[in-house]
Amino acid sequence: MDKEHVKGAVDKAKGAVKDAAGGLTGDAKLQAEGKLDKAKGSVRQGVGDAKDAARDAKNKLDDS
Repeated sequence: MDKEHVKGAVDKAKGAVKDAAGGLTGDAKLQAEGKLDKAKGSVRQGVGDAKDAARDAKNKLDDS
């Protein structure tokens, strides 16, 4: 796990809080920001997954 996974998880959590708070207060802008943060977090986690896969593939080649 690298820092992209951690940043992604933080963005997703922050987005969930904003999304929920915006829904409870009727603040459409805050809710939209929350949805955007959650999407950004998912992308960061995807980047982390790609980095992990590349690192694993390199390690496999190095071990051969």
